[in-house]
Amino acid sequence: MRFNASAVNANKPIILYMGTYPPRECGIATFTRDVTDAIHKNLSPQVDYGIVAMNANGSNIYNYPNKVVMELNDRELDDYVNAAKKINKMSNVLLVNIQHEYGIFGEDYGKYLIDFLHVLEKPAVITLHSILPKPNRKLKRVVKLMEENSSAFIVMAQEGIRILREDYGVEKDIFFIPHGIPFIPYEASTHEKKKLGYSNNFIISSFGMMNRGKGYEYVIESLPEVIEKYPNLLYLIVGETHPVVRKREGEEYRNFLEQKIKELGLEKNVKFYNKYVKLHEIIRYLKATDIYISAGLDKNQITSGTLVYAMGAGRPVISTPFTHAEEIINSDRGRLAEFKSPDSFKGALLELIPNYQLRKRLELNSYHYSRQMTWPNVAIAYESIFNNYVKLPEWNKTRIPEIKFSHLINLTDNFGVIQFARNFEPQLQHGYTTDDISRALVACCMHNNQKNDFSKINLIKVYLNYMRYVQNEEGRFYNYVGKDKKINTGRWTDDAHGRALWGLGNSLTASGIPENMKKDSQEMFDKGFSFASDIISPRGMAFTILGSYHYNEYMPDMEKIKVVKKLSNSLIKFYNEHKEHDWKWFEDILTYDNSRMPEALLYSYLSTGDEKYLQIALESLDFLNSVSFKDGILMPIGQNGWYRKGEERALYDQQPIDAGSMVQALVTAYNITKNKKYKDLAFKSFNWFLGKNVLNQTIYDDYTGGCYDGLGKECININQGAESTVSYLLARLSIDKLGKGEVPEIKIK
Repeated sequence: MRFNASAVNANKPIILYMGTYPPRECGIATFTRDVTDAIHKNLSPQVDYGIVAMNANGSNIYNYPNKVVMELNDRELDDYVNAAKKINKMSNVLLVNIQHEYGIFGEDYGKYLIDFLHVLEKPAVITLHSILPKPNRKLKRVVKLMEENSSAFIVMAQEGIRILREDYGVEKDIFFIPHGIPFIPYEASTHEKKKLGYSNNFIISSFGMMNRGKGYEYVIESLPEVIEKYPNLLYLIVGETHPVVRKREGEEYRNFLEQKIKELGLEKNVKFYNKYVKLHEIIRYLKATDIYISAGLDKNQITSGTLVYAMGAGRPVISTPFTHAEEIINSDRGRLAEFKSPDSFKGALLELIPNYQLRKRLELNSYHYSRQMTWPNVAIAYESIFNNYVKLPEWNKTRIPEIKFSHLINLTDNFGVIQFARNFEPQLQHGYTTDDISRALVACCMHNNQKNDFSKINLIKVYLNYMRYVQNEEGRFYNYVGKDKKINTGRWTDDAHGRALWGLGNSLTASGIPENMKKDSQEMFDKGFSFASDIISPRGMAFTILGSYHYNEYMPDMEKIKVVKKLSNSLIKFYNEHKEHDWKWFEDILTYDNSRMPEALLYSYLSTGDEKYLQIALESLDFLNSVSFKDGILMPIGQNGWYRKGEERALYDQQPIDAGSMVQALVTAYNITKNKKYKDLAFKSFNWFLGKNVLNQTIYDDYTGGCYDGLGKECININQGAESTVSYLLARLSIDKLGKGEVPEIKIK
């Protein structure tokens, strides 16, 4: 056993992960690296981690990264015992997570691991990568001993829970967490094919370490008739022979496949990429793939990383019906072929290749389904399970993503913000809205002020030019502009008009904006404000109040303060007309962007010093909190039915706009009152984006800097439109304002 004391911080609590680890070449090693990276990106910086790496036979050593705390010889019993004793003495070790596969912990089903667990005094959670049904007596005994000496099992297929309960008699906790996948943007195969030089080919592919259990020969045998109809078909088999197989039998299986290809005359249509493929290479080949083939011969295979990676790339799959495939592949995501049946593969290929619309439907369904498997979501699930057995340090006040404007920039052209996206690709045919551009303008201005970073000036210029474009001669701001830049003059709404004033007001107090741009903003604001007294909707009033607050910060105007008081009093009138002992709200229904009304009254208080505005702001905000949080998790009012007084509230579809505005209102309430409950709820609201929601799935996409368009009962909406993305940005920028005095003292009384 080797021990590297410098691998972890002795002053921090740590979690240890035991399994194979790169540069050792095996699937468990890759998984261990990926899952630990994901978990500790999600956990508080207060928690460190280290690796207990398994070496094969004592004859192999590896140039491990510094995170490897210990190296064990998998065939040396003393190494297991000594490692457990060493871990027991490490007072800062909270828990050990073992990535378990038969064969990497010694002979006889890895029975040496039992000795490690028996000596270990720390909680142990075991992730099972293989679960064999109908075990023999020896195998069942090994699993039962693992159960007796650990806290819980994690499985990657629901069927694994049934097998462990029924076939092994496991009684302890068993948790399901899907196999993790990287984020792969959903896009058609044409782009990557061109880069790889395969533009003229229809590509089917398989990848993974090669061994006889892959079943590639049956796919190859299915191809002659398919290629006769589709001669441009290319089957790519990606991956080197497994090191253990190569040591035992050399390249016997690959040679067998090459001979079969030659016999069938398929040399031009089947190619090998004989290399240990790293993640970026896997992604490249998956993105170039039209249909993915999983032909494994082990019916009891309980998890397949290659299968879920393909689904994560949005590729339709043809797979043999091993356990994991049967659980996640249905007729809406792919096709199941029979084991060892070339005819079955041939039939599936001949169905899918000519049917583009069917393949596109399977692609989208696979991609949508697999969002629960992305590494951030898997990390959230691991963290939740670990918290059952040890108390992990709170991370919600420290683990905040870096601010990224990348997707907003992606959605912005030289005219404005394109309102919709398909996945993360802007869809210009749906045009633009003043609503979205007002929000984007506020986000850019907030960033200027808080970060002293003026890199968003060009975006602000685009957004102000749009505002000028949609304001008519009277001063009204229209909301909808088509892709042809034609304004829909029949769709004026006071909500959108109020949002325009909100955006323009923020631009007046933003640092770094040239004076000529501010003069332009002021002129548009003044013209638009002439309609302020005509606004009748509560949200339109709220946004006008918010915009006016910033205008008066820039240039105090008592006439505007009078209008603010009038609008604020109208909100209070709405409140008094609708409130009851169990309903303290401005309307008989809670719909969208609800927290803007309490937030506006908080700013009315800051503008006027009138305590009645503060009182009703906090009363209504407290009521909204009471119906929006359950078990410490934000559950915004669902768009699928809203919440009407006296009826059941809708739980789904929850929208980023509601979580984002809730963060803003709670941050403002805390900065005014210094009441800690508002600070805590602000963080809980923000964490809705990061996976602390009813589905335990991340809504913010750290890869693109965008935000998914909503949270349903079973899945998220994978599109990343403007409203969602800017709502996240507003929440993210607002979190940085907590307790830092950004809300000024009352200036006008």
